[in-house]
Amino acid sequence: MNAIAALSSRETERELEFAFSASDHRAIADLIYAESGILLPESKAKLIYGRLARRLRACGLNNFPDYLALIKNDAAERARAVDSLTTNHTSFFRENHHFEHFRDQLWPGFSQRLASGGRVRIWSAACSSGEEPYSLMMTIAGQDTRAAEKLATQDFRLLATDLSPSVIATARAGRYPLETTRAMPAAMRSTWCRRVGDMDELSPALRQAITFRELNLLRNWPMRRPFDVIFCRNVMIYFDEPTKAQLLARFADQLVDGGILYIGHAERIPPEVSARFHCIGRTAFQKVS
Repeated sequence: MNAIAALSSRETERELEFAFSASDHRAIADLIYAESGILLPESKAKLIYGRLARRLRACGLNNFPDYLALIKNDAAERARAVDSLTTNHTSFFRENHHFEHFRDQLWPGFSQRLASGGRVRIWSAACSSGEEPYSLMMTIAGQDTRAAEKLATQDFRLLATDLSPSVIATARAGRYPLETTRAMPAAMRSTWCRRVGDMDELSPALRQAITFRELNLLRNWPMRRPFDVIFCRNVMIYFDEPTKAQLLARFADQLVDGGILYIGHAERIPPEVSARFHCIGRTAFQKVS
């Protein structure tokens, strides 16, 4: 039994609010792929139904074909559909070996460059709700709030982007549930977090050096100058091989010569672009051409 049939069989236990056919699934999957490169195979049928059923209710619709017709013509609702179907799993200091590599191998040189009036540019691509760029800022500053504040006076910029407007709003606000900030080392949490009700708010000193923007990685990029470092971790697992190769070639173009790319632990550089990168650590790669 395929996933669509399995979803439909649930009607014997509980009547589904909306009919959801295999053709509905294919149409939604095709649209989301065209918009974001994200693959939604049959195994994701339950996820698609659960997340988009809320949108049908919000729009006052009673079937998926009508919702498909709406999102084909309504850019704002199409963006909400993509947002609903985006997976945003992350945490502070996730895959910490990347932050350690950055701290030990890259930051000493970058710090010297900034001290002599040079520039440093870093991009956290697909930053989700912001834990990655904030972890990077804490890695740079340690427990020294003045070090974070100093970056704002130097030619240092950390760009953090994501496709999802809702997670960018969370990242920009810099407020997280207590169970989320518990993933931080205790010393970092005590230095950079302030309790506000039942949330932890990150210090403005961390936030001021980060620029949060909505950005679709498959569309045009407004950045004109290259980056020294790009983090793009655990997003390419949702892409097919041609999309991965295209994205990584664009990352190579967007890096300075010798620039560094960090990818997720389950991700690999496809053969089509492998000549442009040299592995220098655990899922850490240096641009060579």
